[in-house]
Amino acid sequence: MFKRFRNDMKKYWKYAIYSSKAQLKSEIANSYLNWLWWILDPLCFMMIYVFMFGYVFKSKIPYFAVFIFIGITLWDFFNKSLHQSVKVIKGNKAIVSKVYIPKFILLMVKMGVNGFKMFISLIIVAIMALVWRVHLTWNVLYVIPILMTLIVIVFGLGCFFLHYGVFVEDLSNVLNIALRFLFYLTGVFWDIMDRLPAPYNAYIGKGNPIAFLITSMRQCVIYGQAPHGKLLLLWFLIGLVLCALGIRKIYKSENSYVKVI
Repeated sequence: MFKRFRNDMKKYWKYAIYSSKAQLKSEIANSYLNWLWWILDPLCFMMIYVFMFGYVFKSKIPYFAVFIFIGITLWDFFNKSLHQSVKVIKGNKAIVSKVYIPKFILLMVKMGVNGFKMFISLIIVAIMALVWRVHLTWNVLYVIPILMTLIVIVFGLGCFFLHYGVFVEDLSNVLNIALRFLFYLTGVFWDIMDRLPAPYNAYIGKGNPIAFLITSMRQCVIYGQAPHGKLLLLWFLIGLVLCALGIRKIYKSENSYVKVI
């Protein structure tokens, strides 16, 4: 399986990049503000949350705007990629039914689009950190393994949702409800470790991968602290296992997708 995956990546990685670029261009083709929406969209959400929780509910979290924007950036990539994975096969029926392409490549295209937007948001985070004079340390380099872990977890979960989304029509609605619930257990606009009582804060903060990654990103960027290294490695390995199992399931069943869609 690994050899087949490696050969498919060599053959189709250029297609994934080209398709991601094409989708990004199509999103802004008829827009007056063009690519500025990729900046304005997360900024507007950030300002709403800062106003509601920073001023209305008077949150005392330091560097609250940066705190919020980190949460929005990682959650947005996680949320959109999983949402889109469910419908990615049916949404590309014209391609799937006519030519062979490894189906996980279609997921990579969506993740490429969302990943580019996340990259723009991370640049904004860096600018905000400079403007707010956040004291950065060498621990900020942990951003790299944190993002790598996020990507493998999303890809691994996305492979399963891609597969079952073909056969279970209601999966999109179920996932939508589950992600809404998970959103409030992730700490996008509040600190899980401070606001939840022990030991539930540890259970959710470490057992929920996206909550753990958001908290870890805030620790290394805002507070100059190193994240929990062993737990970060564990979630990365879990992500790799999910990727391997998900790709295996797709390879085993992808010939039957055309018959269903």
